[in-house]
Amino acid sequence: MSKEEFPSEENLDKNKEVPKKAEKKKEKPTSDAEKKDDSKKLAEEIALLKQKNKELEDKYLRSEAEIQNMQNRYSKERSQLIKYESQSLAKDVLPAMDNLERALGVEADDDASKQLKKGVQMTLDSLVKAMKDHGIVEIEAENVEFDPTLHQAVQTVAAENDDQKDHVVQVLQKGYQYKDRTLRPAMVVVAQ
Repeated sequence: MSKEEFPSEENLDKNKEVPKKAEKKKEKPTSDAEKKDDSKKLAEEIALLKQKNKELEDKYLRSEAEIQNMQNRYSKERSQLIKYESQSLAKDVLPAMDNLERALGVEADDDASKQLKKGVQMTLDSLVKAMKDHGIVEIEAENVEFDPTLHQAVQTVAAENDDQKDHVVQVLQKGYQYKDRTLRPAMVVVAQ
């Protein structure tokens, strides 16, 4: 065998064409069906993302509204606390006012007693003025129609006429209001 019959490796490589490796390429949709399928998938994905976006916006708006409601509630509670901060003090002062009024009901015979009574009256007047200045007022009860939110019926008596029916005929203890709240209802006798 001659050298020519058996080709050398060098000659073999030169003479023989080696097929090139197939390059991997992304296949682009070539048919209309594939293009429609891809656009349909993208449309579905867009719709899903829009729905999620809408849900997140809704949650955000609800959270914002809840925060605003909490701030409003806090502000209202704070203003109520400020508005009624002296209510407990006023309730504690009312028995002292009652005692001063009872002291004024005692007869004064001599000059010293009259002077003492005058001092008690001045003290009561200044206390009543201070209470009014801070929004605490006496509840009108004498000869007015009975109101269970302002009056506490302690006793009932027969009405002398129809006009007097369900009206207060006697006040046993004064009642007081602080702004729009009843501090203490007036204890009254009501005609039936």
